[in-house]
Amino acid sequence: MTHTPATPDTAPDAPGTAGVPATVARLRATFDTGRTKPLAWRLAQLAALRALLTERSEELLQALHADLGKGTAEAYRTEVGFTLNELDHTVAHLEQWLRPKPAEVPEVFRPAAARVVRDPLGVVLIIAPWNYPLQLALAPLVGALAAGNAAVVKPSELAPATSAAIARLLPRYLDPEAVAVVEGAVPETTALLEQRFDHIFYTGNGAVGRIVMTAAARHLTPVTLELGGKSPVVVEPGVDLAVTAQRIARGKFLNAGQTCVAPDYVLAVGDTAAELEARLAEAVRELFGEDPAADPGYGRIVNERHFDRLTALLGDGRTVTGGTHDSASRYLAPTVLADVSPEAPVMRAEIFGPILPIVAVPDLDAAIAFVNERDKPLALYAFTASERTKERLTEETSSGALAFGLPVSHLAMPELPFGGVGESGMGRYHGEYSIDTFSHAKAVVDKPLD
Repeated sequence: MTHTPATPDTAPDAPGTAGVPATVARLRATFDTGRTKPLAWRLAQLAALRALLTERSEELLQALHADLGKGTAEAYRTEVGFTLNELDHTVAHLEQWLRPKPAEVPEVFRPAAARVVRDPLGVVLIIAPWNYPLQLALAPLVGALAAGNAAVVKPSELAPATSAAIARLLPRYLDPEAVAVVEGAVPETTALLEQRFDHIFYTGNGAVGRIVMTAAARHLTPVTLELGGKSPVVVEPGVDLAVTAQRIARGKFLNAGQTCVAPDYVLAVGDTAAELEARLAEAVRELFGEDPAADPGYGRIVNERHFDRLTALLGDGRTVTGGTHDSASRYLAPTVLADVSPEAPVMRAEIFGPILPIVAVPDLDAAIAFVNERDKPLALYAFTASERTKERLTEETSSGALAFGLPVSHLAMPELPFGGVGESGMGRYHGEYSIDTFSHAKAVVDKPLD
């Protein structure tokens, strides 16, 4: 069935900074009417968003390829399909999630009843990054709409084709009086941050996260900061290193390494480093062939600045596989580095590209100390045959998520919260956690007068 867009092809909101205050004011006026609160409106918006993703998937995939060189299968799975999965899970459970939750009343206050209801926050701002420019704009929007809010979506200017597609399509499919898109770069984002929002949801790096939080403080606006960090992989002796290497390589080189929860480096425990090197090189060949540049499914680095930053890291350690690159196409081969010093430049900041350093550590104690001496990561991964190791990593480390045997997978499980801790972020979303993020849990007490 073909969806009828909410409006005909109309121009998006006024470009640049001048139209920002009026756009936010328009959405706030809409929210104040109560229009976004009924369950029927929320479900209608989610149905319209689903129609957009299914009817316009081809042009969205073309935009993702133009911005990041993403292959069709990967782009659909990680951007369009991912968002559809999040959306369908939300629709299936939303009515249940929104039911008032009864609360026990202490005997001293009886007779009385108490419950918790979820109120929409109001007008929210979603600032999306460039690495998954569709998913990370629309998956938070699913939660914002499901919770009954109006929303401004700010796509990333570093993914211009996807940004343009979002700006063109959202006003056609969604309620244009409740959802707006503001394109642009730093001036437009700055203008948005000058406005009063009821929640700001930002995905990106810590430097900009601090700017967002500072701006939000002026209005006492709560924030969700989905940041990043260096997510380690601990590999212990006794595991199948062929399987381990395959799974690490799949998680690391997805989207050419430009994934916030990608394995950032490997801590090879004991004598695992040498065999793991060979297994990782083999896994790269199996995934991308002898010439990954010829693989249409392997992506490209987003722009010249990031390409130059990444190629400057290639001199650290010893190259096990990869290292080749081409500036004209922004191609950087899947690369594994060994004999890397913990003090090397590649170990100082999140890599966010297809370079995987291996650092040898003598034992699990050293691996845990290595992780805990650094900022808390967005994710911590481990390959181990020891239940005791799993217990120790769970109890003795802190990270946004912890996964054994399968990197990146937790991101696609809508019943798990996704978010960071410390330098890797604050707040969480996905599934019901998105409703928590974009709602206020209001206590309601009702005591009879007779």
